[in-house]
Amino acid sequence: MHRKKFGRDRAMLKELNKNKIMFLMLLPTLIFFLINSYFPMVGIYYAFTRYDFEGGLFGSPFVGLENFKFLWQSGMLLKLTTNTVGYNLAFIILGNGLAIFCAIMLSEIRGRLFKKITQSVMFLPYFISFVLLSVIAYNMFNYESGFVNTVLKRFEAGPVDIYNTPWIWVFLIIIFYLWKNLGYSMVIYLAAITGISDEYYEAARIDGANIFQRIWYITVPMLKPTFVILLLFSLGSIMKGQFDLFYQLIGNNGVLYNATDIIDTYVYRSLKVTFDIGMATAAGLYQSLFGFILIMTVNYIIRKVNEDYALF
Repeated sequence: MHRKKFGRDRAMLKELNKNKIMFLMLLPTLIFFLINSYFPMVGIYYAFTRYDFEGGLFGSPFVGLENFKFLWQSGMLLKLTTNTVGYNLAFIILGNGLAIFCAIMLSEIRGRLFKKITQSVMFLPYFISFVLLSVIAYNMFNYESGFVNTVLKRFEAGPVDIYNTPWIWVFLIIIFYLWKNLGYSMVIYLAAITGISDEYYEAARIDGANIFQRIWYITVPMLKPTFVILLLFSLGSIMKGQFDLFYQLIGNNGVLYNATDIIDTYVYRSLKVTFDIGMATAAGLYQSLFGFILIMTVNYIIRKVNEDYALF
């Protein structure tokens, strides 16, 4: 036992000595993560306290699981979880599905100029800030002078109070997310398609396969590793909503909270409005643990199905 442990330690020291320059180059990144990601985890203790600004971290009354109990009994936890997971599932499924479809369509286009223009036009929204996106949304859906209601008035139809209609925003948020991020995801899949050897397609043509058969039996299976990796990364943050998207589009419109409130916006409001640090930390801790358990479970299932596709 001790001999085996000594052997492992010796091998580790040998590896460190062999690649000491590489490990020194890695050191600043490790220090950065320690300072910004691991040291702040001491604040997890807030989730189990009724935070007192005078008492500080360790001087606040310890309340155990009371913050979690309140979130559950108030119904907030279930609603926030449903909204956060629901939106993220829509983002993942629709986002990846449309990105794969667009990437395949672009890869089959022979006109290089048209392909470059289309790719640039689709990728451009990714660089638009969420603040500007909220301005675009407001100018489109404003009740008094928005573009949508102006058009409806021209056709002698009544104006729609979109900012007071929660169910509409379920679809609008998904549409805005897809419009902004579709180009980025498409480029990733397009790069994966570019890496597929032409020999596969040539062999399929010789065998008489048409374009749809080549896509279904060659392109789609070859995209599976890329899709699985992106899926795992997405599932790992499925409890982390697109805070900028939701906050900039919805703001402090309480009418829309029931349909659009996610964990991130709730945590922000808890800190900004009520200064309830304990409750906000409890919601954030629940969010992180849920995401961690989910990604470990999905990775375990993927490793059982095909070990090559698993992250670890």
